[in-house]
Amino acid sequence: MAHGPLAGTRVVELAGIGPAPLACRLMADLGAEVLRVERAGGGSIDDGLAGGRARLAVDLKDPEQVERVLRAVERADVLVEAFRPGAAERLGLGPDDCAARNPRLVYARMTGWGQEGPLAQRAGHDLNYLSLTGGLHAIGPGDKPVVPLNLVADFGGGSMFLVTGVLAALVERGRSGLGQVVDVAMVDGVSQLMSMTWAMWSRGQWRDERGTNLLDGGAPFYDTYACAGGGWVAVGAIEPAFYAALVEGLGLTGLPGQHDDWPATRAAFTAAFRTRTRDEWAERFAGTDACVTPVLSLAEAPAGAHLAARATLAVDGATVRPAPAPRFGRTPGVLVEPPDGEELLGRWLA
Repeated sequence: MAHGPLAGTRVVELAGIGPAPLACRLMADLGAEVLRVERAGGGSIDDGLAGGRARLAVDLKDPEQVERVLRAVERADVLVEAFRPGAAERLGLGPDDCAARNPRLVYARMTGWGQEGPLAQRAGHDLNYLSLTGGLHAIGPGDKPVVPLNLVADFGGGSMFLVTGVLAALVERGRSGLGQVVDVAMVDGVSQLMSMTWAMWSRGQWRDERGTNLLDGGAPFYDTYACAGGGWVAVGAIEPAFYAALVEGLGLTGLPGQHDDWPATRAAFTAAFRTRTRDEWAERFAGTDACVTPVLSLAEAPAGAHLAARATLAVDGATVRPAPAPRFGRTPGVLVEPPDGEELLGRWLA
């Protein structure tokens, strides 16, 4: 059954790893029919993000099999590929090949470095793309940049910008009747995510030194603290009223001004938080605007009161999967079991 705001939208995904699969899964969660084309005989490239769409095994070195994909492209609205620049063209599935079959196709290309530039043909991963944008340098304590999982370049600068680009191109197609190529480069996406930091740096409000700024752990009121018993809390009390609630909840007096002598304030906060457990602090600050929250582990997060109340994470045995997001009032996305790839292709070609 059709569901979600993207119901009726058809997507061909040339399977890869990382940000492109997440983007395609997000579109599937919101109702798109996604046909994930995977390598025949080589096993599925599955990094845990391949769920939610039909899967079709194809030998892309076989011209007859490539023709099957092109026939699917004729019926599709979107194609997503995440190969190195030029690889899709060599397979006969490049933008020109696909546009010749379907001029309305939105052709989305996901790479780390972009389709051109001196590094375009180089291998890389999230950490490499992030490192050249200034973002990695800015994350972590003074002695070492910190690896922020692969959330920033892969999924923030990659997946989210791919979805944004695809949706924008579909809107434009509604006016022009024509598709176009969407070049999604993680270095470009991360640079957009850094907009506020660049603005602060340009105004002289951000030091190019880790652990010395308002939002990088330099401020004692925007950091994490160890508690008794080994747990941690996150503190984000930036605004004066929130900071006052934090200080009151900690039972501290005689502190410097909020923006004065940060080392002294940090020492006071560190000592205070170690006097109670994480959960005791969570109870202490419940119902306040002190912006103090417990740091939950992966095992704890699904059962946390707020996420559980919103059903943010769907748990099926040992499998945890986020519910569709964002949420829509009239056409909500739902988690569904996809059809077989051959069945879906048959319906498209019927």
